[in-house]
Amino acid sequence: MALLNFKKRDNGAQPVNPEVEAFLEGYSIEVMPRTAAKVDDFRDLLPAGTRVYIAHIEGTPIEEMVETAKRINAEGYPVMPHFPARIIKDQATLADWIARYQGEADVKQALLLAGGVNTPHGDFHSSMQLLETGLFDKAGFTSLHVAGHPEGNKDIDPDGSDKNVSEALLWKQKFSETTDAQMALATQFAFDAKPIIAWADAIKDAGVDIPVHIGIAGPAKLQTLIKFAIACGVGPSLKVLQKRAMDVSKLLLPYEPTDVVAELAAHKAANPDFNVTNVHFFPLGGIKTNATWAINNGGKSAKPVNT
Repeated sequence: MALLNFKKRDNGAQPVNPEVEAFLEGYSIEVMPRTAAKVDDFRDLLPAGTRVYIAHIEGTPIEEMVETAKRINAEGYPVMPHFPARIIKDQATLADWIARYQGEADVKQALLLAGGVNTPHGDFHSSMQLLETGLFDKAGFTSLHVAGHPEGNKDIDPDGSDKNVSEALLWKQKFSETTDAQMALATQFAFDAKPIIAWADAIKDAGVDIPVHIGIAGPAKLQTLIKFAIACGVGPSLKVLQKRAMDVSKLLLPYEPTDVVAELAAHKAANPDFNVTNVHFFPLGGIKTNATWAINNGGKSAKPVNT
């Protein structure tokens, strides 16, 4: 019965936009161990084959991360745990994590990022340093994702420019040409399609051809999204939420990513070479709410995972 539930659409739902349906094919979603523990069976929520990222928040024991990966993988979903550089003490710790994930949970994919910690716990402070160890290639990881920032990142470029972010992207591009793993950029979430499109076009023009998995915030209360957006350093597109907050008729209604996804989907349909290839959901209003929205908008099946 669980395997059938995700195919159902809400009664009275609007017809699916075929451009959005095509754009959502192969979407991924993110969970944390504590939120995953509240889900009895992911097969009630997600199409088979959906990639599930597992966020590693500072203070979460590696044992808990590995157990979550093992459980979700066993339910039929390729898992991609986070490897936040700044909470990994040294190369021996990194090797231990990789060995645990592979030995206990059959993990073959990883998202490498600096992590939201100001002071590194040890030797690493960037995803590039993790890649330079060679441990992921040696372990035969098939997919390695790294972070992208459509609206910049003031932790990396405190002056508000994109100098350091751009240099890091070019480094990652060169690395992608030497590794056997498929690479992709998993980005911070944004709420306005225009800055996303401009950024994606700009990095492509600069010679970065790594596929982009665009971060999209799932349905949530407006206050929740604004809180997360400020905490995560979301840039110009935060104005979309601020404008909505000033509209009394929408203030109490939950935000849904319908407009931003539809605009990106239309752009993709008109420009097949657009380098945004997948959608990655941040379920800030809850995974069930996000999964239901995706299904009702056509996200009913996963395309072959090759990035």
